[in-house]
Amino acid sequence: MRPPAVQLVRLSRIPYTELLALQERWLRRLQAEPGTEAPSGTEAGALLICEPAGPVYTSGLRGGLTSEETARLRALGAEVRTTGRGGLATFHGPGQLLCHPVLDLRRLGLRLRTHVAALEACAVRLCELQGLPGASARPPPYTGVWLGKRKVCAIGVRCGRHITSHGLALNCSTDLVWFDHIVPCGLVGTGVTSLSEELQRHVTVDEVIPPFLEAFKETYKCMLISEDSSS
Repeated sequence: MRPPAVQLVRLSRIPYTELLALQERWLRRLQAEPGTEAPSGTEAGALLICEPAGPVYTSGLRGGLTSEETARLRALGAEVRTTGRGGLATFHGPGQLLCHPVLDLRRLGLRLRTHVAALEACAVRLCELQGLPGASARPPPYTGVWLGKRKVCAIGVRCGRHITSHGLALNCSTDLVWFDHIVPCGLVGTGVTSLSEELQRHVTVDEVIPPFLEAFKETYKCMLISEDSSS
C-alpha cells in the first residue's frame, strides 16, 4: 500500500508575505476538494519550506502585541503581521527554517494534537541528527522544542475543516537579538537559542533541510513529491 503523497514546495529565501500568499492558495485548493479518508497514494497537501528574507514579528489568535509595541517593532525596521495561527507573538527572519504543512489531516490519519506532536518530533529528530541529543518537546503552554530552558523551535498551527496551515519555525543561524524586543510566545523567564549557538558553528537553513525532510517523511509516513513554487 502506497503512503499518502505530500507536495514539497521549496521556496528558498522569500518575503514572509509571499509564503502566506502561497499558503492561502494551497488552502483554497484543498478546501475545494471533497474531504475523504485517503485511499493508497492520495495527495494529502503540501509542505511549504522557506527562509524568511527579512525580519518579521507575528502575533497569533491570542494576540500578543499592543499597538504601542507594534509601532516600536516597526521602528526597528521589522514587518509586523497578525496571523491566524495559535499562540502569541514570535519572530521570523533570515537564518530560520520555516515549515508550513498545508495538509488534510484525514488523508494522513491524524488529528490536530498528533499533527502538533509530529511537528515537534520532526524538530527533535533534526536536532539529534545535528548532534544535539538533549532536544525535547514540552507540554502546553511550552509547545515547541527546547534545549534546556531555551526554545530552538516554535510551533503554531491553524486547523479548519481538518486542513492545517502555519507550522514551525526553527532557529538555525537566526540573529537572536530580535527576540529581545518581545516576550517570545508570551513565556516569561525562558530564552531562545539556535542550532548555531548550541553547536558553536554557523548552521545554514540549506544544511538542515535534507535531514528535516527525512524526519518529516518518517514521522508523517508519507512520500514527498517535489514541485516548484509556481504551481
